[in-house]
Amino acid sequence: MTSTFRWYLLGLLALFGAYVALEYYRPKPVDWRPTLINKDKIPYGTYVLYDQLPRLLGTDSVQTTRLPIYNQLTGISLKVTDALAESQARTITTAGDSSHQTKAYVRDITDSTNQPAEKQPLPSAHPKSSGSSGPRLDDEYPAEPVVDTAAVASDSSTTSEDEYEENDEEGHDRTTEHLLSLRANYLFVNTTFEASATDAHALLRFIANGNDVFIVAENVGDSTSALLDTLGVRTRTVKLPTHVGPRGLPVPDSVTVRFNNPALACPRYRLPGGDANVRFVVDSGRVGRALATDAQGRPVFVRLDYGRGHVYLCSVPIAFTNQFVLRPASTQFAATALSYLPARPTWWDEYQKQGRLGDQSLLRLVSGHEALNTAWYLLIIGGILFVLVEARRRQRIIPTLKPLPNTTLLFTRTVASLYRQGSSHALIAEKKVGLFMDYLRTHFQETSPDFGDENFRERLSQKSGLARPRVDELLRLVNFARTAPQMNDQQLLQLSRALTDFKREAHR
Repeated sequence: MTSTFRWYLLGLLALFGAYVALEYYRPKPVDWRPTLINKDKIPYGTYVLYDQLPRLLGTDSVQTTRLPIYNQLTGISLKVTDALAESQARTITTAGDSSHQTKAYVRDITDSTNQPAEKQPLPSAHPKSSGSSGPRLDDEYPAEPVVDTAAVASDSSTTSEDEYEENDEEGHDRTTEHLLSLRANYLFVNTTFEASATDAHALLRFIANGNDVFIVAENVGDSTSALLDTLGVRTRTVKLPTHVGPRGLPVPDSVTVRFNNPALACPRYRLPGGDANVRFVVDSGRVGRALATDAQGRPVFVRLDYGRGHVYLCSVPIAFTNQFVLRPASTQFAATALSYLPARPTWWDEYQKQGRLGDQSLLRLVSGHEALNTAWYLLIIGGILFVLVEARRRQRIIPTLKPLPNTTLLFTRTVASLYRQGSSHALIAEKKVGLFMDYLRTHFQETSPDFGDENFRERLSQKSGLARPRVDELLRLVNFARTAPQMNDQQLLQLSRALTDFKREAHR
């Protein structure tokens, strides 16, 4: 049985090893997720574009950033913004009913979590051509969202309000100085672009100072609508004609795009219609131009002038992925679009796709909030306690097994009663004599005693410590039991008592 079980076990282990080897060496399925991450070599990653970016931009200074827009542009660390958001949240909690403007400010400050904030009026620029000088940043592009300090600290004293205003002015000056010193390109390649009101303020100040921002996104979050309104541009999803696909489902027709520059108008690029159905609508009076359009003349790539800088908006991120950058028919679209950027240091944003640097845990949202983190640990502890307690309650009750009683004496009495009822006294006497012979052999080392031998009788008297007449009488009764054909009750009783007394009075 053991040998058979071993063979079964070896067979199972061999099957398991073969399955593991098959899964390990089997070709991995293609990952078609549109991640647009610069390290992904999947079809919809941007590894190829990011690898060729220094050559396309004519600069060796291409840096990946994993910071929110506000922190990247102002130089303020995440610890400061997180601490400010936490302190403001505690102030709101302790104060009870606070003003709507205070809540809006707190939501704007929490840009580290990239949550949509309350819409606030952004600074309206006076767009000019690229050759004209831009407006003063200190006058028209504030770095911080406008907040009613009286509503925030309505219960505070006049001294605390003055200190708050002084600290705010110092922070505003440091932020302005940092923004004025920046000269770089800011590049976003996402499926969805998000920018809170605080991010939008910093981004507009960055652009107005003479820098360029390149945003490639198919979808624009609700929090970014304020930024688009300030730039004077809107997005519109167009309905494309469809055809029957391989599985009988309607599939949008492909889209043909081309650049409007006469020198670049010859190549036409075909893109999948399902990933290229967003167009831009620029408000009248805005200074800018459509750089690329579809076959109907609807813009997919525009440039908007803002202050002394430019904003480039492209609605076809599919053209910047590995699959289309490596495809000969569409490889030049991304390179041509990026050629509009000047050759200077460039930031490639990965924060909106991967989050903060070093924070790749699936539970980063839970660990980032004290209440959720506490609830998570309570859930784990509760689950462990439930498993332990529930397992004990559902375990089958083990019955108490009583030890088996010693029935040797009862068995002996039962057998003796059977002999007695059958009047087999001679057989009982024979059994007793046999036990007496075994007693002499084990206790007195008399293996073959001769009851008629005087020397034996003398040795037995000395070994047992009994008088010689007692020994002679015992041996006489034993000889009688061995030779008598029949015995009555009185004779059997006399023999039994004599044997019992001998064993009790003997030295051993």
